[in-house]
Amino acid sequence: MKRRFIPGLMVLTVAGICLCLLAFKSGGNRMFQLAKNLDIFSAVVKELDLFYVDSIDANKMIREGIDEMLYGLDPYTVYYPEDDRDELDQMLKNSYGGIGSIISWNSKLDYSVINEPYEGMPADKAGLKAGDILLELDGKNLKGLGNEKVSEMLRGQIGTRFHLKVQRPGTKKPLEMEIVRGSIELPIIPYYTKMEQGVGYINLSTFSGKPSKEFRKAFLDLKKQGITSLVIDLRGNGGGLLDEAIEIANFFLPRGKVLVTTKGKSRQVSDTYKTQREPLDVEMPLAVLVSSATASSSEILAGSLQDLDRAVIIGTRTFGKGLVQTTRPLPYGGAMKLTTSKYYIPSGRCVQAIDYAHRNEDGSVGRIADSLTTVFHTAAGREVRDGGGILPDIVNEREKLPNILYYLTTDLVIFDYATQYCLQHPTIAAPEAFSLSDEEYEAFKAFVKEKDFKYDQQTEKMLKSLKELAQFEGYLETASAEFDALEQKLQHNLEHDLDYNARLIKEALCEEIVKRYYYQRGSIIEQLKEDADLKSALRVLTDPTEYRRILSVKEES
Repeated sequence: MKRRFIPGLMVLTVAGICLCLLAFKSGGNRMFQLAKNLDIFSAVVKELDLFYVDSIDANKMIREGIDEMLYGLDPYTVYYPEDDRDELDQMLKNSYGGIGSIISWNSKLDYSVINEPYEGMPADKAGLKAGDILLELDGKNLKGLGNEKVSEMLRGQIGTRFHLKVQRPGTKKPLEMEIVRGSIELPIIPYYTKMEQGVGYINLSTFSGKPSKEFRKAFLDLKKQGITSLVIDLRGNGGGLLDEAIEIANFFLPRGKVLVTTKGKSRQVSDTYKTQREPLDVEMPLAVLVSSATASSSEILAGSLQDLDRAVIIGTRTFGKGLVQTTRPLPYGGAMKLTTSKYYIPSGRCVQAIDYAHRNEDGSVGRIADSLTTVFHTAAGREVRDGGGILPDIVNEREKLPNILYYLTTDLVIFDYATQYCLQHPTIAAPEAFSLSDEEYEAFKAFVKEKDFKYDQQTEKMLKSLKELAQFEGYLETASAEFDALEQKLQHNLEHDLDYNARLIKEALCEEIVKRYYYQRGSIIEQLKEDADLKSALRVLTDPTEYRRILSVKEES
């Protein structure tokens, strides 16, 4: 018995040694190639510094090289030198030191302008208003500096003071004010409320910071008010911390449910995440609103609730980010946020929509085609797919915005009119009741005409292209009368376009105006007035039969 066993043992031993040698050789060669290329890179930089005809900025050149190298992997792997660590901290903690306002660049004025001060933040407390032109900061002229530079100057250590000079539309002399920088925490839940028929609504804007704590507080408050169902609005929520998404999902799912599995190159980034606590409510009907800007941790929450048949998902297909990033410390105070794994939600699918590892010949990437995705199943057996974000249970196509509205927004016509409107109206009705009268819309139309507003009409562009094509193919001469007649019909008519698109333009105007008085909360209330996704949610949540039907497997006839 022993003699027959020994040769087998020897074969296994020799095979093991050979495998170890091969692995060592493979790993050793890989490490050699890495060291070799690092030496070459270092030598190239040194040679350029010594002998290139002009002086080089080594910091700038190497930084650009690092950025290009990382972007070639995916857009989420990013290097943060010591000077930029605040940007990374803001992303993770949802806070920074500054004044708490969105600013925008006005190319016509060559100055930055206050776009939206956050409620209760230093900019708001100092009296800054949307439309204020930023002229000087501590005596330094801000003209021509660009938005990025001005934003950098406004930020700083919490508690530090600076002197700001602004020009407010409607006032002759510039205003001067002293502002103390504060800890700016962006609104995590800018709005929640109890709606008709006992439906609760929570708008969750981010998964950075501590959203689970705020969400829990808002949900329990709504339960005290007597809600019987809940809408969670994740539209525009670009994600944040994975743990926070799991914590919020746990509010509505039993303990011990697997929500996310991460898989990466190393064991330390591969893990399984389960619900750890007792839930707050496992029975209340839920609807989750999503959009193409719903990404990352938002998709984990929406996808987990869909895969476990716990909520009806409503809206448009989500972004499709199934990658997980981890921060790693680097020398000299730097850090790197790098993609370390993919995540898989309860059905086993990964929602990643773009395969960055397989690029086109020109280096571009595209979304994975639906035909190449795989079918998975929810806990109840409903079909769902991987590779393209979360497809809602109820899909509502977005209404296409008219061309004129795009130009009214980008050319700041709506913004400037809202500024003028606020100067003339110290107060307005509550957001729920506010609307523009026909007379006020006529005043807006007059304002647009006074601005000598110009914009491209898509019909004119298409007609011009068609005429060029007809001429190329030899048909223009025989069809010239028809083209002339059509050209007359499609002549630029500003009055017609403002009237024809009045509903959508009014909605944009109302949102911009209400935001000036009631901040982000008011803006959300205004948006929800004619919201197709919310209407779908209210219909489903107040119809138990329809709710159960959507979350069940369709019976074959």
